Amino acid sequence: MAMAVLSSSLSPLSNPLSPSTSASNFCCPRIYYSPSYHLRRRCIRPLITSQVYPPETFKLDKSSLVLAETLSKDQLWAAACLRIRSFNKFRPSYGIDDHKKYLAEREFEALKERVAGKREGFRRVSCINATVPLSQISSFADDLCAACKFTDNGEDRVVVATLDLNQCMRLPDEITGKRPQGIGADFLRAYLSNVCVAEELHRNGLGYALIAKSKMVAQEWGITDLYVHFAVDNEPAKQLYMKSGFIYENDEPAWQARFLDRPRRILLWTGLPVNYDM
Repeated sequence: MAMAVLSSSLSPLSNPLSPSTSASNFCCPRIYYSPSYHLRRRCIRPLITSQVYPPETFKLDKSSLVLAETLSKDQLWAAACLRIRSFNKFRPSYGIDDHKKYLAEREFEALKERVAGKREGFRRVSCINATVPLSQISSFADDLCAACKFTDNGEDRVVVATLDLNQCMRLPDEITGKRPQGIGADFLRAYLSNVCVAEELHRNGLGYALIAKSKMVAQEWGITDLYVHFAVDNEPAKQLYMKSGFIYENDEPAWQARFLDRPRRILLWTGLPVNYDM
């Protein structure tokens, strides 16, 4: 499944990431060059990397998979790195690693603010991650392990999928959901954003499991209407969300997509059972 970003939603408010869905996740990738690229492009040699992908999709042992919200700075940093890795396409060039670090730092700082409740217009934001032990995937995903590793209670683990759950009326520069209407809509409505799965672990059901976990958290918050955006040309994202119970509600006008210089967005909705135990 060629999905770099499962959802085409951007990071809420000041989103340092490209707001589109990519082929390996569910946003559209941006292609970056270092500032000196155009002066040096004739001298650039092909990138040599030790990253080796398995000939067939790696079958993950899900007994050690953890799906959970996090406030840990180490894990938030790992999630930010996975998002930059997933939502952008980088051409090998001088200084590109510094640029990747700069983008990751921007997303990390924005993510910390969002989950701390410091962003106006958002009642609550949660970063939800899927993580596995580093030892389980280090034999074939060394680049992923190096970029997205964190330590939890003395164990080295890797963030392999991530998303944000946003309790709010709308996401900046995105189509606004219509349900529910009236007073209290800001309490009952939420959006998924920055949905992505590590490229090396596609076809393991991680996106589906992560969305299922986000639905559970949303129900605990009292959310009744959950939304997600994706780029119109991102068929893998569409399939994932439809499988997860989302249905079509609206789509972005072509003029708005041109103005924002991105693929046109589709808005999907799903209803959640009311939690009467709250």
